[in-house]
Amino acid sequence: MATLLEIENLKTQFFTSAGTVKAVDGISYTVDEGETVALVGESGCGKSVSALSILRLIPWPPGKIVGGHIKFNGVDLATLSEEEIRKIRGKDIGMVFQEPMTSLNPVLSINEQLSETLITHFGISKEAARVKSLALLEMVGISDPNRRLDQYPHHLSGGMRQRVMIAMALSCEPKLIIADEPTTALDVTIQAQILELMKNLTKSLGVSMIIITHNLGVVARYADRVNVMYAGKIIESGTAHDIYHNPQHPYTLALLNSIPRMDQPRRDKLDPVEGQPPDLTKLDDGCSFRFRCRYAVDRCANAFPDLEKVGDTHFTACFEKGRLKESVKVVS
Repeated sequence: MATLLEIENLKTQFFTSAGTVKAVDGISYTVDEGETVALVGESGCGKSVSALSILRLIPWPPGKIVGGHIKFNGVDLATLSEEEIRKIRGKDIGMVFQEPMTSLNPVLSINEQLSETLITHFGISKEAARVKSLALLEMVGISDPNRRLDQYPHHLSGGMRQRVMIAMALSCEPKLIIADEPTTALDVTIQAQILELMKNLTKSLGVSMIIITHNLGVVARYADRVNVMYAGKIIESGTAHDIYHNPQHPYTLALLNSIPRMDQPRRDKLDPVEGQPPDLTKLDDGCSFRFRCRYAVDRCANAFPDLEKVGDTHFTACFEKGRLKESVKVVS
């Protein structure tokens, strides 16, 4: 498969009165055509900022992309003018934002919001845009779409609003969709419906997807490859099978061990990740996870380990990866 998106040493920082926040600190990964890649990690690790960086949606001030390349279809998005990147947003790269109630405009009807993108990128009439919008709502499974088009976001449930966001992301037949925590505000039943919908649509339309989540269950079912982020860096990368069956970084292992397991005896307590994430304005040269790590040694304080290959498709950034084998609980 051909590579659709290639991110190389991307760095995004926020310049604040408290110091420089290294929100994305030199990450590199690729997305192939038709592939679903997940970004996983705790809140504040840089997942959403990295996604917004791809579309050049980081507000200045205080945020700025300070280094790296974002190559989409061979074009470096970091070098484009604002006018040029606007032609790509929505058309070639669609985005499903985290909270649809704040992403949808409350004073515009669903038809106006869906039609705007179609009219902007395709130059079609309002009547043609309405016909296309109707088809989009039907595609994402919204009942009585003709009536829903004339309603406003507050008339719709959370699940329906998220379906509208997916319809908007797919409206211009993009090559890539970025889904930023697409099910955070939904109950578990609707979450499953939305995720199945996205999986089926991306597969049937041949669209690549980046899914940003802290839900490891989502990763196991829907992602082809997984990048685990911590403190602005990718600390482990591999297929979903690699990550679940053979985690090679203490943070990944800690995340997996903190999840209730149906295939193991009931425990009195969960095994949470100890401590707190680091202050991104005070990162040093060492491994940022060492203060919470059960395997940390002296050299972890002196240098950040490089991502090293530990399998055909598996990479990890840990000096002590060999010690993890005895602690890994294989997921069946």
